[in-house]
Amino acid sequence: MKMENISRALLFVVFFSIGATALSGSILCDVLLRYYHSRQLLKVEEDTTKKVVSQNADYNALRQQLEKDPNIINRIAPIVLGVDAPDANTVYPKATVEQIAAARKASGKEVTSQCPEPMTPTWLTRCSEPRRRITLFLAGAALVLVSFICFGPARQAPPKEP
Repeated sequence: MKMENISRALLFVVFFSIGATALSGSILCDVLLRYYHSRQLLKVEEDTTKKVVSQNADYNALRQQLEKDPNIINRIAPIVLGVDAPDANTVYPKATVEQIAAARKASGKEVTSQCPEPMTPTWLTRCSEPRRRITLFLAGAALVLVSFICFGPARQAPPKEP
């Protein structure tokens, strides 16, 4: 192969690849947005499921303690309901909301929001705008056309007759 043919083939591959990527990106933009949105919803649902499983384990442990010691209700009820203890000799500490938040922060169990940060890449968000999407489509189509017109196979000169 001649050096000219190698450079033409290389330029064809580069221009065509970039153009095809731009075309497919502009066409598949909605599909990619739905994909990332579904991934985010799946993450939220997995977190919710983990939380429910953890709560079920806590409730099962409490139920087992209640089965072993029926008098535990008399000790837990005043704390849960927020009433004074019936026994005058028993001291129940009163914790404020700030103290509970500080204890959670110190233990590493901070309350996180239900809505995690968006997982959609910023480039995809920008490309999904209609004006930019049309521009991306037209630029990709132009690159594909340029690659076929300018860097396609070279025409062979007809053989000269003697």
